[in-house]
Amino acid sequence: MPEYIKQNVQWFPGHMAKTRRLIKESLSLVDGVVEIIDARIPYSSRNPELDSIISNKPRIVLLNKCDVANKTATSIWLKHFKDEGCFAIAVDCKTGKGLNRFEDTVKDALKDVIKRNTDKGMANKPLRLMVVGIPNTGKSSFINRMGKNAKAKVADKAGVTRQNQWFNVGNGIELLDTPGVLWPKFDDPEVGDKLAFIGSIKDEITDREALTCRLLETLAKTKPEAIEERYKISVDGSEQGWEILEAIGKKRGFLIKGGEIDYERAAVIVADEFRAGRLGRLTLELP
Repeated sequence: MPEYIKQNVQWFPGHMAKTRRLIKESLSLVDGVVEIIDARIPYSSRNPELDSIISNKPRIVLLNKCDVANKTATSIWLKHFKDEGCFAIAVDCKTGKGLNRFEDTVKDALKDVIKRNTDKGMANKPLRLMVVGIPNTGKSSFINRMGKNAKAKVADKAGVTRQNQWFNVGNGIELLDTPGVLWPKFDDPEVGDKLAFIGSIKDEITDREALTCRLLETLAKTKPEAIEERYKISVDGSEQGWEILEAIGKKRGFLIKGGEIDYERAAVIVADEFRAGRLGRLTLELP
């Protein structure tokens, strides 16, 4: 197992290049942009190409899945975005937590647009916002939660939304949903790993066992108690990922013929439990 732990995760299918073009072409239709990122990896879940693509459009950042991220870390990230002059709120799009602040934040971020429309005698003109983000950060869940009549496709995997869709969510706000888009190359291997950890990269193109080993090594060094409390094993941060995975497999009784550890089953379970927040509220990076 140690031989393939160094795999460098990359994923940029053809439809993402098309999405990038669609975003550029649709910018003229909107007043601002809602960027949805994952509160567990606020840096790694931001597409670095967006800054140049959306240019000077007003932007609102939603730190989604804050319910499974470390609360203190999320507060640090919110302050970071505020210090950068960015409008940001922590939300959980599945339950709606924090989204009661969305409309006021939109009005604050787009106050110049609202004033311009009012001066032109179009005070009731809808505010149109493009929703962008990498795969599996919760764009469709956000739209479905905001509008009762919105029916965006939702799944706990990457690459579900494949075309632009408009949704009227009421209160003078219209949202343009776009497919999730990554960028052609992850210069930092750790970014690719973290995106795979949260499910923004299709599991089918990754080595699940190797990936889970790297996740366990990361947690063993930064939050060992998360592993210890969930799996009732001891870790001190010096173990290799496969050793921790093996211990989990033994503890859970994941065995195959001959009494060997079923590493694949253990890897799938650990990855799924991490994504579901069963290892606790974890944030993997700070500003």
